[in-house]
Amino acid sequence: MASTQPNPGSLAGCKVIDLSRVLGGPYCTQILADHGADVLKIEPPGGDETRGWGPPFLGDTASYFIGVNRNKEGMTLDLSQEAGQELLRRLLADADVLVENFKPGTLEKWGLGYETLSREFPALIHCRVSGFGSDGPLGGLPGYDACAQAMCGLMSVNGDAEGEATRVGLPVVDMVTGLNAAVAILLALNERGRSGLGQFLDITLYDCALSLLHPHAPNYFYSGKVPARSGNAHPNIAPYETLPTASGPIFLAVGNNRQFAQLAQTLGAPALAEDPRYAANADRLRNRQALRDDLSALLAGHDAAGLADRLLRSGVPAAAVLTVDQALAHPHTRHRGMVLEQGDYRGVGSPIKLSRTPATLRKLPPALGPATRDD
Repeated sequence: MASTQPNPGSLAGCKVIDLSRVLGGPYCTQILADHGADVLKIEPPGGDETRGWGPPFLGDTASYFIGVNRNKEGMTLDLSQEAGQELLRRLLADADVLVENFKPGTLEKWGLGYETLSREFPALIHCRVSGFGSDGPLGGLPGYDACAQAMCGLMSVNGDAEGEATRVGLPVVDMVTGLNAAVAILLALNERGRSGLGQFLDITLYDCALSLLHPHAPNYFYSGKVPARSGNAHPNIAPYETLPTASGPIFLAVGNNRQFAQLAQTLGAPALAEDPRYAANADRLRNRQALRDDLSALLAGHDAAGLADRLLRSGVPAAAVLTVDQALAHPHTRHRGMVLEQGDYRGVGSPIKLSRTPATLRKLPPALGPATRDD
């Protein structure tokens, strides 16, 4: 992702009105904005609450807000007032997409629900990100990432076997919901090219959290066994976990017998691949603890980073466990353009790489104010 503007982007000309706050919706609209969409972020008079989710801050804006709101213009609007509702309608007159994450029923109360807006703007694509959707046993209730992780089974399979259920250490449900919302918008834009009509996109944290249960859900469907926590170990593959070395942990992700034989060769113990306890993946799973003990003894004299590099270059998936600062400073991170820097701004670049119309950094996150554009 370049720090200049060499091209208008693959979504140039697509106008997005972003009423969303916090993470799922803003992450979605940042994806669209990175690729050229004209995104107008409309905040309530008090601003998106994540502006205050710090420290750290840049000026008076929290890093949390900065991380998901680049390439957008901004304005504040009180949608509870008739004047704000009328201005939103004027903005929607030539918009392609509306993204919002109001609690179901809120926009409807203001006369801005999908049924009303679709009559006024039949080509408008209306994407709602919510916790549970508007109907069903939990319909209309507020949703939060950590709660979705808890109630959709993610926490139950995350953590050490002897420990307690553990939240994934990043807001994975919010972010995958934002990704799914972006995919849904692109699908609807493509379909609109044939029908000329918009549609309502109903994207929930609940559904997206359940969609992440691979391979645990299929394992349960076909074995009847309730998945349990296994730390960093994979439920279906061995060795596929962190193991200790002289300089820190290394993650081995050995997916087939050829890779296991190469691992044994690199560790100077080719006979390990001939051991009947480890002949095939099913054998290695049955004898996981013995395998872990044997590998730990072989790894004790190695440096994690150096060994991981040798293994990876020989075709064995492996990685030293890096901290956030180490990952961001890795030479390949910079080579891939995954850290953006412009003035005081620093951010993680777009992972979506297009050859002719790559993502670009065109605008820094908007300041909080009445408007940063003319309409």
